Amino acid sequence: MIKIGIICPSEIAFRRFMPALSKCDGIEFAGVAVASSEEWDGVYTEQMQEAELKKAGNFCEQYGGKVFGSYSSLISSGDVDAVYLPLPPALHFKWGKAALCSGKHLFLEKPSTTNLDDTLKLVELAKANGLALHENYMFRFHSQIDYIKNFISRGKIGDIRLYRIAFGFPKRAKNDFRYDKSLGGGALLDCGGYTLRLASMLLGESAGITACRLNYTAEYDVDIFGSATMENDEGVTAQLSFGMDNAYKCELEALGSTGVLFTDRILTAPAGFEPTITYKNGNEPAEKITLPPDDTFEKSIRYFEMCIDNEQTRNSSYEEIIKQAELVDNFERK
Repeated sequence: MIKIGIICPSEIAFRRFMPALSKCDGIEFAGVAVASSEEWDGVYTEQMQEAELKKAGNFCEQYGGKVFGSYSSLISSGDVDAVYLPLPPALHFKWGKAALCSGKHLFLEKPSTTNLDDTLKLVELAKANGLALHENYMFRFHSQIDYIKNFISRGKIGDIRLYRIAFGFPKRAKNDFRYDKSLGGGALLDCGGYTLRLASMLLGESAGITACRLNYTAEYDVDIFGSATMENDEGVTAQLSFGMDNAYKCELEALGSTGVLFTDRILTAPAGFEPTITYKNGNEPAEKITLPPDDTFEKSIRYFEMCIDNEQTRNSSYEEIIKQAELVDNFERK
């Protein structure tokens, strides 16, 4: 039985990770850590620490485990085999490195880190110590992805000519880490990463960025929205758009030589949600297909468990993480 601890009692950890973890028999919740005053970046008042302790207490009250009084104490604990790290992106390398150096398997929220060099260092550390390293782009585990890929490969809309992928959401609170450069904010590292990952899944191994742009506003010092074009060796193109001050969009459109396919929850379908795809060929009426629900967080945790148990899966995870980091790095350099 693998025992996993959580660094930081974050909302996603409580709302999404813990319900999914409770369905996984091979991994057990060991506890959650709050930052000590020395570990907190910036001002850390007594009231802030009390609030973190209260949130951590809610984890243990509902799911068991214990509260660790510092990130370091959780990482060094003999009662913890693996670490789930949902901190803001700029803190992933520091605490991810600490976890790996302590012999802990590492489940990282996306993005893995804020730059390619740091990601490569984490992968090298994990590989050298035979440790699992998994980046939680959980949407890729939804069964709708395989259904759509199979649907297209069977020629249901002819030969693919173009993919369009859009992921944007309305502006969040001003103090949200996504708008803070020092915490690894920015649209590319947040919603943009999703669109790059999905496009690479659809276009295949030869997919690369041919054009891209990041856009800023006067209000923030991070990129707020952006766009890109990706292409594979066969000349199939994907047009991407993403942003953090948009009307909500989470769409995939596939244009074929005879028809078109569309779905509007390709990246964010929650557990229990039944996604639908709409497709149309020529002058025929549009048809809608309702697909079964899925729990992508549960499947992501189960994949992490496979990374722990199986060297081949572990190596595949390393490669996937590096490929994603290289895409983001390429975007930033263009």
